[in-house]
Amino acid sequence: MRDFKGKRYWLIGASEGLGLALAQKLSAAGAEVILSARTEYSLKAAAATLPGPATILPVDVGDSASVAAAAAGLPDLDGMVFLAGVYWPMRAQDWDAKAAEAMANINFTGCIRAVGAALPGMVAKNRGHIVITGSLSGFRGLPGAIGYAASKAGTMVLAESLYADLRKSGVTVQLANPGFIRTRLTAKNDFTMPFIMEPEAAAEIMFRHMQSGRFKISFPTVFSWLFRGGNFLPDALYYRLFPPK
Repeated sequence: MRDFKGKRYWLIGASEGLGLALAQKLSAAGAEVILSARTEYSLKAAAATLPGPATILPVDVGDSASVAAAAAGLPDLDGMVFLAGVYWPMRAQDWDAKAAEAMANINFTGCIRAVGAALPGMVAKNRGHIVITGSLSGFRGLPGAIGYAASKAGTMVLAESLYADLRKSGVTVQLANPGFIRTRLTAKNDFTMPFIMEPEAAAEIMFRHMQSGRFKISFPTVFSWLFRGGNFLPDALYYRLFPPK
């Protein structure tokens, strides 16, 4: 079981929701945490809730210059967790180019920027821990998920490729694919969200996963079967399960 005591973790997207709940878990376990998000005042409020040492590092993962500036000021890291994300429900019939591009730029390309800031130092010392947050929505295309599902599919494949390259090295890569979590993002949905979880419950599952030696977890387990199993269904049956909105 991985011990976090005395380790330094950079959490990106940690000012609220799942990110903050996970930061509280890591801090309670003895880790020193670096909290990043776009807004300094929300980071200060988040850091004040942690039981252990915490520093804040404002960063906009949608901006390469912002990530580069943050990376230049980073201390030696033991781990990095990418949790940043934006979301707007969107059908193809209601295409919003600005929102679609923002979801791609923050959720996926932002993840690439963050990994690029943290990973080289870990590879150089052959030690580290990269955790990427995907989504059950990333397993296969869904109605009303233009932008979001595609961006999460990208983060999931990125994690799989990192794992393929690094699994025999000293750098551990893990992927967590949650379902619905009660946050300001899911509050935008006007449909029933099965098995919706509170951030603290999701963080507990993700924290236990980070303690383990497994690569990937998809949760809630029963709900994840629908999405994971969808990869094996023929198109005619799969799209009957998810009719257009």
